[in-house]
Amino acid sequence: MLLDLALKAVAVVALGLLILTALMYVTQRSSLYFPSPAPADAPAPGVEPIDVATEDGLRLGAWFVRADAERTEPGPAVLVCNGNAGNRAHRVPLATALADRGYHVLLFDYRGYAGNLGSPTEEGLRTDARAAARALAERPEVDPERVAYFGESLGASVCGGLASEVAPAALVLRSPFPSTVAIGRHHYPYLPVIEPLVWDRYPLERQIADSVRAPLLVIVGQRDEIVPPPLSRQVFEAATEPKRFAELPAAHHNDETLLAGDELLAELAAFLDDWLRVSAPAPG
Repeated sequence: MLLDLALKAVAVVALGLLILTALMYVTQRSSLYFPSPAPADAPAPGVEPIDVATEDGLRLGAWFVRADAERTEPGPAVLVCNGNAGNRAHRVPLATALADRGYHVLLFDYRGYAGNLGSPTEEGLRTDARAAARALAERPEVDPERVAYFGESLGASVCGGLASEVAPAALVLRSPFPSTVAIGRHHYPYLPVIEPLVWDRYPLERQIADSVRAPLLVIVGQRDEIVPPPLSRQVFEAATEPKRFAELPAAHHNDETLLAGDELLAELAAFLDDWLRVSAPAPG
């Protein structure tokens, strides 16, 4: 009798996990991407609205934040790849702070975000980032040899994929995770999170190890509950030198500190000054 009850309990739990796995499988993209459908607010004065044209025919909303209107020679720049929520308007404080320090900045929104057409996928976001990097490098104000990529959370994965194709002068990853499989296993240890069941895998750790050779800065929040520092450390350990790991004390994943706080900006500015302030090499 007791054995029968135990077997029934196991069957119920197994069935529940099977149903939950099926539900997570069919809704996995809605659990990964949280697009803000409304267009971004009007840009602040001095921010130039532009369109970014992708290879597959989309036009993405973007803002170019110029460092110095008086500068005549091309200068260093930063491409910002957003996380999985919000839109480019939320990254204006970061862009403004970088522009004040002498860096041009391009903010853009992925497909499906901020009124852009399309739906987000791993390949789609990589295509979007590739188009944004091209648009930034082609700006007359920008020295294409001194462009850095900055990605936050999911945007770090987008940056890693982009950097494996189009090498940046420097790479900054804020709260990166090794892959969606790794982060899925962390948050859902009771589910069979395996590669064949994951549509958008974002294999950042593998890309960093195999294909990325840019100077790297990894920035994490000490109390990040969404992407714990040990997961970001895995990405860091996979990279070659030169690299730096900066852990901001008492910072959670969505704290203002990790958006454009003084500590983040200090780490970021010191790193970019080291790798982007040098003169571009002469032709030949």
